Amino acid sequence: MFGAVLILAAAAVTVTVHAQPSPDVQKGIAKAIKNAKNGGKVTDFTAFVNPFIGTDNFGDVCPGASVPFGMVKVTTDNTGYAPAGYVADNTQFIQGVSPLHDSGTGSSLGSYGNFKIMPQFCPGGFNTCKTILSQRQRLRKNNTDFASPGYFAQTLDNDIKIEATATRRAALERFTFPEGTPFFSVDLGNDSPLSFGGGSLDFDPAAGRIKIGGRWRPSFGPSLFFYQAFACYDILDNGKQTLGEFGVWTADNFGMDAKALGQTHLNLSINLIGSSPYQSGALFSLAGNPSEVNIRVGVSFVSADQACQNAETEIGMSSFEEIQDLAVSQWNDKLSRIELDVARSAPNITEIFYSSYYRSFLTPNNATGEGSGAFAGTTSPYFDSLYCSWDTFRTWAPLLSLTSPVDYAEVVENYIDGWRKNGVIPECRSNQLPGWTQGGSDGTNILADFAVKYHAEAASLGVDLNEMFTALLSDGEENPPEWNTGGRQINVYKAHGFVPFAAFDATSTGRQTREGSRTLEYAMNDFGIRQVAQVLGHADEVTTYTNRSTWFKNVWDPTVKSDGFEGFMQKRFGNGTFKNLNPVDCSPLDTNSSRACSLTQDNQNGFYESSSWEYSFFAPQDMATLVDLMGGNETFVKRLDHFFNKGYYLAGNEPSFGTPSAYHYADHPAKSVQRGRQVLFENFDITAGGLPGNDDQAAMATFAAFHILGLFPIPSTTQFLIISPFVPSYTVHNPHLGVSTTVTVDGFDPASVKRNIPDGAAAYVANVTVNGVPSVTGRCFIDFFDTFKKGGNITITVTSNMDEADSCEGSLPDSLSTGGWASAR
Repeated sequence: MFGAVLILAAAAVTVTVHAQPSPDVQKGIAKAIKNAKNGGKVTDFTAFVNPFIGTDNFGDVCPGASVPFGMVKVTTDNTGYAPAGYVADNTQFIQGVSPLHDSGTGSSLGSYGNFKIMPQFCPGGFNTCKTILSQRQRLRKNNTDFASPGYFAQTLDNDIKIEATATRRAALERFTFPEGTPFFSVDLGNDSPLSFGGGSLDFDPAAGRIKIGGRWRPSFGPSLFFYQAFACYDILDNGKQTLGEFGVWTADNFGMDAKALGQTHLNLSINLIGSSPYQSGALFSLAGNPSEVNIRVGVSFVSADQACQNAETEIGMSSFEEIQDLAVSQWNDKLSRIELDVARSAPNITEIFYSSYYRSFLTPNNATGEGSGAFAGTTSPYFDSLYCSWDTFRTWAPLLSLTSPVDYAEVVENYIDGWRKNGVIPECRSNQLPGWTQGGSDGTNILADFAVKYHAEAASLGVDLNEMFTALLSDGEENPPEWNTGGRQINVYKAHGFVPFAAFDATSTGRQTREGSRTLEYAMNDFGIRQVAQVLGHADEVTTYTNRSTWFKNVWDPTVKSDGFEGFMQKRFGNGTFKNLNPVDCSPLDTNSSRACSLTQDNQNGFYESSSWEYSFFAPQDMATLVDLMGGNETFVKRLDHFFNKGYYLAGNEPSFGTPSAYHYADHPAKSVQRGRQVLFENFDITAGGLPGNDDQAAMATFAAFHILGLFPIPSTTQFLIISPFVPSYTVHNPHLGVSTTVTVDGFDPASVKRNIPDGAAAYVANVTVNGVPSVTGRCFIDFFDTFKKGGNITITVTSNMDEADSCEGSLPDSLSTGGWASAR
C-alpha cells in the first residue's frame, strides 16, 4: 500500500467523509441503469462510471479529464492532503487547474500538479491580481463538482466555471466568467510538493503562446533526482480571443509580490539556500470581456516545442465538444470489453464495477515519444508512473490480461526496455525516475504473467520472450550495486536461502530492513522466472527457480505463538537463528502507534507495511505448503477465520489480497464466497470515501472488480480461482484475439449479493461447465487457456446449500509442492 509512506505506524485511522460531488453524477448513472433495465441497449459504458469514488478517505484518486493511460489528467489542485490534485473535501481551497497528475498514489506531498492556471477577477487591472497561491486560492461552489470519463468541471465560489477535456498529451480548458475581464495566472514553479529545481518561461504575446519548462523532484524516489517537464499554453483560441494586459511575476510567502507588466521572460534557478522556491509565472487578461474562454495546453517530457506540437497535433482546431467526444469514444472502447448484465445487476454493483474498471485504465501514464534521460529517443513504448509493481502485479496486470493484450504487451515491453536502459527491471517509476523498491522486484511477475498467457502471440505483439528471459535471469542472478530503486539483494539471498537480518554485504547498498517480507517477495519473483523458463523450455532454470520459489519456508519459525496459533514468518539472522518479534506488530491491533512499519530505517518489524499475521499467508505459488505449515486444513481455516474476525485483515493492503479466497486451498471454497461478500461490502461503496484507502494505481480497483466477477487471479499463472459472481452474467471481450467469453450464473439469486449471505440464498458454487462440458479443473478454479483464451461460455451453477458446495471435489488449485504448474499451456 504505497499510500502508507505517510502513515508509518499501523494504527487504524478514523476518517470523516466530506461533502460529495454534484448529485448530477449519481443522477446520470441512475438514469443509464434505469434505461438498461427497461430494455435499452447499452452503448455508452462511461455512463456507469463515477470518477469521484476514492477522492476522499485517502483514496487519492484523480477524477480529472483523461483518456485511457493518458499522460494528461487535468483537474483542480486543492490545498491540504491532495496527492492527486483534487479532493472531495469542500473545506479545501482551489489553487488552480493543471494538466499533469497521477491517480491512486499516496505521496503525502502529491505528485506533479505542474503548470497550474488560475482564473480570477482583477478589478483594478494587472497590478491588483493575486498571484501567490495563498492569496489567489478560492473555495468551490458546493454541489458543482462534476466528472465523467474524459470530462471534469468545477465552479469556484466567485462563479467562475472551470471545465476540461483531454487527449493523451494535451488538454482543452473552458472557463466561463459571469462578468468582467478574465484574468489568468499561469505557474512556472508551483508543482504540488513545491519541489521546483529551476526552469524558464517565455511569453510570446503576438502568438498568444506561453512556453514553460523546468525540473522538479519526484514524489516517491530519491530527492537527489530531478525530472523535467514542459508545457505550452495557447491562449487566443485560434484567433478567436484577443490578448489584453500581460507580463510575468515572482512572489514568496513573506511579502514579495513582484509583477512586471509587458515582460515576457523568466529564467530561474534552484534556490540553494533552501526553504520554498519562489512562486513564479505569467499573468494575462483577455480583451473584450469574453464570458467564455478556451485555452489549450500541451505537455511534454522532452521540450516546450514538443509540448506545443503535441497540442497542435492532438487538438489543433477542434472544439471542446469534439475532443470530449473523442475521449468518450476511447473510454467506451475499453469499458465495453467487459459487459455486465446491467439490467439484472444491483445498481451499486454496476457502479462499483465500472468505476473500478475505469480506474484500471487510468494508469500507468502512456508517455510514448516522451522519454527523457536514459529513455531519450527510445523506440519502445514508454510509460511513466509505475507506482509500483509491488501493488500492481497481484490484480491489475491479470485483469488487463483478460481483455487487452495489446496494451499489456506495451507495458511489458516498457519494463524490458527499462532493463535495457538501466540494467534492472523497473520496480517503481516515479515522475519518470526510478522510485523506491518496496518488496522484491515484482515487475518480474508482471512479465511472467504476460508470458504464460500470451507466449504464442508475444512476437506479433512486439515482445521478445528470449530477451525478456535474459532480463529476468539478470534480475535473479545479478546484484545491482544499489537496490533501493531497482533489482534485488540477490547475493545474500542466494548465500543463505533467505534475506538475513544484519547481514554483511560488501558489494551492494540498500536499506536492510523488511527481511521477512523481502524473502517472501523474492521467492514469488523466482516463481515468475521459473514460469517463463518453463514456457521457453529451459529445464535447468526450471529446476533452479522451482527450488528457489520454495525459499519462503526458510523464514517460517514454528516456535512463535500468537493468539493460540503456532508458527509465523519471522526475520532471521544469517546464522540461522530467528529474531523473534510479536506477529501483531504493525497490524491494526498494534498498540504502539509510533512503530515504524514502512521504508524508514527504523523499521525493525521485518515486514513492509504489514504484520507477520498478514504476510504469513503469502505464498501464492505454493499455498499447499502454507496449509501444512499451519497444521492442515481445519487449523488453516480456523486461523483464517481468526485473522478476519480479530481484525488483522487490511483490505487496503496488497499482501492481504489473497486471503479472502485462501479458503480454497484448505478445500473450503464456500467460505471464500462468504468472506468475499463481506470484504467487498465492508470496504467498497459508491461514495467519495468508497475505498479502503489509497487506490494504489488501481490495485484496489482491480481487486474489487475481480470479486464482482467472481474470480481471483493467481499472478504469473494462467489460473483464476472461482469464487461467486455478484452479477447474473457478463461477457469478456478480447478484441485482439477476436474471442468473447460469457459467464452465466445459473440460479443467480439477487438476495445473495449482501455482506452476509442470507440463509436460503443461492451463492455457493455447485458446479462449473465450460462450453457445455464439465470443467476439467473442477469447480474451484479455471484456466485461461480453457476459457478466456478460446472464448465461449462458462456456466457457474450456484446453490444455497453451503455444506454441499464447500469442497473442491478433489481438484484443489495448483501449488508447487503438489505438482502444480508441471507444464506450460
